Amino acid sequence: MMKYNMFALIMGLLISPVYASTVDLRILETSDIHANMVDYDFYKDAHTERFGFTRTASLIRQAQAEFKNSVLVDNGDLIQGSPMADWAFSQQQWDNDRHPAMKALNTMNYTVGSLGNHEFNYGLDFLKKVLSGAQFPYINANIYDAKTHHPYFTPYVIINTPVVDRDGQKQILKIGYIGFVPPQIMQWDKNNLDGKVYVNDITETAKKFVPEMKADGADIIIAIAHSGLSTDPYKLMAENSVFYLSTVPDINAIMFGHTHSVFPGKSFDNLAGIDSQKGLVNGVPAVMPGQWGDHLGIIDLTLQKNGDHWQVIETRSEARPVFDTVKNQALVRADQTVTDVLANDFQHTRQYMNKVIGKTNHDLFSDLVLVQDNETIQLINDAQIDYVKQMIQGDPDLADLPVISAVAPFKAGSRKNDPTAYIEIPKGELTVKSVNDLYVYANTLAVVKIKGSDLKQWLECSAGMFNQIDTTNPKPQYLINWDGFRLYNFDIIDGGISYQIDVTKPARYDGNCQLINAQSERINHLEYQHKPIDPDQTFLLAANNYRAFSGIFPSTGVEHTVINSPDPVKEILTRYIMKQTEQYGQVSVKVDNNWQISPVHTTTPLDIRLETSPTEAAKTFIQHHARHPMTFIEHDSIGYAVYRINLQNNE
Repeated sequence: MMKYNMFALIMGLLISPVYASTVDLRILETSDIHANMVDYDFYKDAHTERFGFTRTASLIRQAQAEFKNSVLVDNGDLIQGSPMADWAFSQQQWDNDRHPAMKALNTMNYTVGSLGNHEFNYGLDFLKKVLSGAQFPYINANIYDAKTHHPYFTPYVIINTPVVDRDGQKQILKIGYIGFVPPQIMQWDKNNLDGKVYVNDITETAKKFVPEMKADGADIIIAIAHSGLSTDPYKLMAENSVFYLSTVPDINAIMFGHTHSVFPGKSFDNLAGIDSQKGLVNGVPAVMPGQWGDHLGIIDLTLQKNGDHWQVIETRSEARPVFDTVKNQALVRADQTVTDVLANDFQHTRQYMNKVIGKTNHDLFSDLVLVQDNETIQLINDAQIDYVKQMIQGDPDLADLPVISAVAPFKAGSRKNDPTAYIEIPKGELTVKSVNDLYVYANTLAVVKIKGSDLKQWLECSAGMFNQIDTTNPKPQYLINWDGFRLYNFDIIDGGISYQIDVTKPARYDGNCQLINAQSERINHLEYQHKPIDPDQTFLLAANNYRAFSGIFPSTGVEHTVINSPDPVKEILTRYIMKQTEQYGQVSVKVDNNWQISPVHTTTPLDIRLETSPTEAAKTFIQHHARHPMTFIEHDSIGYAVYRINLQNNE
């Protein structure tokens, strides 16, 4: 009997399942906050329910309360892009010697921070000062010191993280974090980075460091990539590399950003290798939380311990919003603790924004900027042309060349996700706030030398802003290509240049200026000083440094750039407004209507629709200034005002 009991005991031990710990881990991500640290629209001088880190902070606390185990990361583009960022840069000294963005993130006890491309807009010295105030580690793996050829930042960290498993037992997870930025920072911020650092490819860098992280003992690896999601064929040094990053073995989750989109989300439907509902990229859980703190990225991992190794057995991804655009209501209130921490910075920013710098004789509204020449663009183009003409005086190689200018509308509906993102500055006093509203980025000015033939192709690239209009279709057709094109690529060129855009033809280029319809030409009646453009004529084209050094539009890149100014466009615009006001009592904005949409010739009554600002001020502006007959139809589910625009009747 004793032998039988002993045998049964041994057999029971052999066939019984070995105890396996199961841990639920929540990874939270913010990205592309762009220093919108408070739920306040400084341009309208009013609180907003749609964005701001104080609201995101409430989502963070909510999400943390739902899970026993969580970590919190930021994915960069944190310190630039808002009035508070501009104030902080101009001030250089802050309460407790900490940048307001760092004070806010410290309050929320972030685990790790990574860098975005806009972190470099103010230079490396300023960035180092900002990062010195962080009470958590910052990482980046693909930026290298130009002298030592060693990583300029800490490439990755592995943090021993206490967690509690489903049985209430304490475990230690060794979580590895690695960060990446787009290699294009070397072009975008050439003035700040050239000769100091260089950048390697994102995917190749991951292939180098991820095995090293596993060898160093990382149980799981989280990639924090300031890079977008594109399924274009693999290309070394690609800007948007998340798709191929996901193929690197042993990456368990990807927290990404940069393009300000929301993933999981419908805009990524029907792409091979991407599950836009579950939030999977080649089977790897991923998330992207929009912009300005309007979403919180959440990835939930279920981990099971097998021996000494942890295995991901289940995943879930979610981009949780602060505002319900369908019901038009806030989903959280601002976090009071973070609000209090930023109270002084908030008041300083409001004071900074309200400083008067000049006057204007015209309303500056961007509500119609996508369909007709507009004061907001005209003013910036005028300022850029004035600046370049002064700069080239006496230069034997440049002084006799005609100067033209390209400016894109940055605030004209955002990405069809923010109906408040329009400029609406009434005539009268102009303040620092006005300049920040007109030009939101910290871009500097550059000048490229361009032939007339390439100028036409530049405009063809910009014309991808529009959907193709079917002249035989009486059903509703929407004019703006929100999904496939970004506003910042819709350059409007001025300075004696005039042209029309034929939206009945297919776009020649896609949203990245890649040729898609070689036989199509949308740009017609292209003239300089009322004469057809000579394809061989040389122009000096003023543009922001992002465009000039991109190498994407024709005649861009280092080899075409003849002036690389250190002056931010905001400063150039401010000086121009001040100079004009001092000389003439105000800055006179005279729209020359140098571009237009070509008349659509058809006998079919068309229903062409345009989304724009829903405000009463916009409605009044449209009534008085629209060059095409426009009829209000409705407010759509997001909140935009939808108008029927008659392009068959062109003045």
